Amino acid sequence: MISEQRRRAYLEAMQVAVWLPRSELPFAAPSRPELLHFEITQAAPAPVVEPERPAATPAVPAVEREPVAPPGTSGAATEVVRSAMQRIAKPEPRKPVVPADEPAADRVEAAPVMPPPRFALQLMRAGNVLLLVELPTGESFQSRDPAYILLKDLLRAARLPDSPQQVGDGEPIRWPLLHRGSLDQGTEAARDYVQGVVAAELEELGCACIWLIGAPALRFAGEVDAEACYRELIVEGLGPALTMPGLEQLMEQPDSKAQLWKAMRRSMPRWSLGS
Repeated sequence: MISEQRRRAYLEAMQVAVWLPRSELPFAAPSRPELLHFEITQAAPAPVVEPERPAATPAVPAVEREPVAPPGTSGAATEVVRSAMQRIAKPEPRKPVVPADEPAADRVEAAPVMPPPRFALQLMRAGNVLLLVELPTGESFQSRDPAYILLKDLLRAARLPDSPQQVGDGEPIRWPLLHRGSLDQGTEAARDYVQGVVAAELEELGCACIWLIGAPALRFAGEVDAEACYRELIVEGLGPALTMPGLEQLMEQPDSKAQLWKAMRRSMPRWSLGS
């Protein structure tokens, strides 16, 4: 037989609740104080998380007992037994556990990953002008494409050759370069790539200016918004540039051709004098 204290220690380690009487039993032998205060004074052999007790059975602290008279005693001893039977321990209110605030670093939400921009641009040359044109379908122009026919009309109106020649290897400038991998293919990388290709062609061909046609050409070569059309601006590293809306937009909005014609007339001396 093991001692009572060791038995209670084993039960506590196995997370088995040990129950004690809530009141004095009539004519019972006095309990030993070391057993009543065991849960408070005895340290557990290992840190054990106490399971949450049901609300209907709260934990009861040990009751300080008075000596009880043995059986057959009368008088003052009987009064002690009667008063002990009437004493019921009141459960102590449990203090709410307030979780500590999480560190600020743990609460920082990860920034959303933006997908890389997608576009296709075609570089061509017409006389003394370099053209950077948005490809509406993502593929190179065909001779019967409505967008290409409109581009030929614009070149004739600007007194430029209406048969633009593809420069370099003739392949469109496509973005993103890779569909997989960990390389940076965001907006800044796309702008650096487009401006680098255009600057190299301008240096080799020696054109007087560049036409930026379409929102991707304006954004990634001219560093301006799509609304910044029908004007001439100076792009650092590229020189003078004339901004135009996309060819599909010009076909859908015939009134915009009048605004484009005014802008072309203002810039026409630049490529006419340089030719």
